[in-house]
Amino acid sequence: MLQDLENLKELQVADKEILRLKEEVAALPRRVAVIEEKLAATKAKLEKAKAAAKADEISRKKYETSIQDAQGKISKYRDQSLAVKTNDQYRALMQEIQFAEQEIRANEDKILDLMVNAEAREKDVKAAEAELRAEMSEIEKEKEQARLRTAEDEKLLAEWNGKRDTLRAGVGADTLRHYERVMKFRGSGLSEVRDQKCTACQVMLRPQTYNEVRAGQTVIECESCQRILYFNPENEATIERTNFTTKRRARPKVDSQQAWFYHPSFGEIGEAFLAFVNSATTSARRVYELHTGRQVGDTLNREGSFRLAFPEDLNGVIRLNGHWEEEEIDSWESELPMVVLDSLLSDLAAARAESVHSSHAASAGAASSEHPAAS
Repeated sequence: MLQDLENLKELQVADKEILRLKEEVAALPRRVAVIEEKLAATKAKLEKAKAAAKADEISRKKYETSIQDAQGKISKYRDQSLAVKTNDQYRALMQEIQFAEQEIRANEDKILDLMVNAEAREKDVKAAEAELRAEMSEIEKEKEQARLRTAEDEKLLAEWNGKRDTLRAGVGADTLRHYERVMKFRGSGLSEVRDQKCTACQVMLRPQTYNEVRAGQTVIECESCQRILYFNPENEATIERTNFTTKRRARPKVDSQQAWFYHPSFGEIGEAFLAFVNSATTSARRVYELHTGRQVGDTLNREGSFRLAFPEDLNGVIRLNGHWEEEEIDSWESELPMVVLDSLLSDLAAARAESVHSSHAASAGAASSEHPAAS
């Protein structure tokens, strides 16, 4: 693979890691702020519980003062009752004493209610204090972890920035400028190609472009998203291959209107793939170089089916599995897509392996018939 592409792949890894670290460092203060808000809420809860208890205590003192005042009035009225001269005055003083006694009982009831609530208030305060202590301990741990993570991230950030500078120096100026422009707007400057598609925008590549990306000798940009394209053979979509040990290779259909062949020595080309397509009254032949998949010469058309039109091309050939729509074949222009080329090569290997297996089986059968004692 082109060195620029290798460096760009590593550069994109560095850029994404730098972005992740920057976001994490930026997020840590917000995390600490959330922690502080949580602590503030717990403190407010404790203050509210204390304020409620304090309010109850103030109310209790007020009721006790009212009781003392009422008791003072009763004592005063009793003293006055000893000096009155008429029954009306005496009844009036007794009524005042009765009112004061009712007031005392009412305040005593209120004090009793407060005493009942006081236990619950005390529990609320103690619970809030315990919660605050636990949270403060936990929050201190979290803040310390945040500080340590920030320090670690900043150290890693410095290391990745150093790697990034080194990698940028290893990429051509024009290529680097294009990568960074696309990276800025799209979040990534590179995209892997799989199964003839740009994995970033999912747009199919033209066969020629796909083959150039697979070759990895030039910098190719996606025509859709402008990302620089690269190919990793380890991640390529797996082409279904024949399992020689568990099932026989599928046989090409004899009456098919399309036929693919391997020719071991086609003119000056040498090994080649021949593709024949029958139409109503004519047939077409295309020739592709075996190793590169490039079409050799123009498409040749003759009258009649391909077996009658091109008999000289069918000597010593191996029939292969393969069928694609003629419109799709035309879209390939002058070069087979790599998935097609890989499929033909795979089937050719299967056919050869099957031939070897058949030869060994025939030899074993002959040996068995010559030496019956061996069985």
